[in-house]
Amino acid sequence: MTRATTHPAPMTARIPGSKSITNRALLLAAAAVGTSRLRSPLVSADTVAFRTALSDLGFTVAALDHDEVWEVAGAGRGPTGSSAVWCEDAGTAARFLAPFAAVGNGRFVLDGSAQLRARPLRPLADTLTALGATVTTEPGGALPMTVETGGLDGGTITVDGSLSSQFLSGLLMSAPLMRTPVRFTVHNLVSRPYVNMTLTLMRRFGAQVTEQREGVIEVHPGGYSATDLTVEPDASTASYVFAAAAITGTAVTVPGLGHGSLQGDLHFVDVLQRMGAQVRIADTATTVTGGDRLRGGFCADMGEMSDTFMTVAAIAPLADAPITIRGIAHTRLKESDRIAAVAENLHALGVATDTGHDWLTVYPASPTGARIACRRDHRIGMAFSVLGLRIPHLTLDDPSCVAKTFPGFHQELRRLFPLSAPVI
Repeated sequence: MTRATTHPAPMTARIPGSKSITNRALLLAAAAVGTSRLRSPLVSADTVAFRTALSDLGFTVAALDHDEVWEVAGAGRGPTGSSAVWCEDAGTAARFLAPFAAVGNGRFVLDGSAQLRARPLRPLADTLTALGATVTTEPGGALPMTVETGGLDGGTITVDGSLSSQFLSGLLMSAPLMRTPVRFTVHNLVSRPYVNMTLTLMRRFGAQVTEQREGVIEVHPGGYSATDLTVEPDASTASYVFAAAAITGTAVTVPGLGHGSLQGDLHFVDVLQRMGAQVRIADTATTVTGGDRLRGGFCADMGEMSDTFMTVAAIAPLADAPITIRGIAHTRLKESDRIAAVAENLHALGVATDTGHDWLTVYPASPTGARIACRRDHRIGMAFSVLGLRIPHLTLDDPSCVAKTFPGFHQELRRLFPLSAPVI
């Protein structure tokens, strides 16, 4: 494919709402007193699973205006009674709703797909047990998880954040519903921007939260108040169209994603800038324009925006020097072992890599077509689809896996880049 020598006016990408914001806002709205409206929520497999799980717990979420608005009737408390909750593949559903169930009153059984059962929950189960709930899991701390509870008192909680920031976020969001203040001491936290997002949204819904110093957070009882919230576009999902612009020499703008974004993954564009793209972040939009060539020869710590490391890795073979990505050990515990999945697929394309516990190096290459093993992981499917814009005969073994966060992904990529190599 011949790259553009001049830059036309930027194309406007249609990026759906943030999954991270949508699912956090759903829980906070259910916990609040009154009715909240979430505008422009992400409508995808993960968020619909979360919405359905809340319904299983007895909360009402109404889809209005063709899913443009979700109206949540909050109860001002945790769930009550006895419920079986199906979380599908959604890690946020299991990790956010288990603490929410524990601040309620009753017996709740959370379960999910085989993929979700393989993801770790032991630290969360142990913490809820220490706070007074009766929690049972499968060996190793896996789903299904049963939570029997009469509410939680609060107190002092020490959290190891090295496996996933979602454990801490789930506990934080439920803390205002505990009977006494909760003081969190957090060690080895990964993905700090996601915790910042959680705290910002908690305050938006009226929670009393103070950060005493780095790693020490205090949450006071008092619950939440209903609010209306517009969900900004998903920065992780935007990484794919930004990367596509970088490797095709075109320009793409994502409206609604600019200065003041709640999402740390917007810093992905900083890595593209190191690779030679032009980046402009305005108050209400971000634009990426591809350069004449893709530069390598650097190391990027992507621990705080790890959902986007695969996007960089997938296009890295097109750079003029190796690129090393570090700080990503926790991605081995996501929907797939993402470091291994990326390396194996790059090898299938004829690209050399080196890997370690928390790092990956990708070397320049002239990739050949191959069938990508998605491992039911939406981010593997979307990242390699971007490389497929430059590599003929690259196909996916599971194109539908993208429905987890962006059901219309393939159609949007074809709309923006109709002359590029098709990915099926």
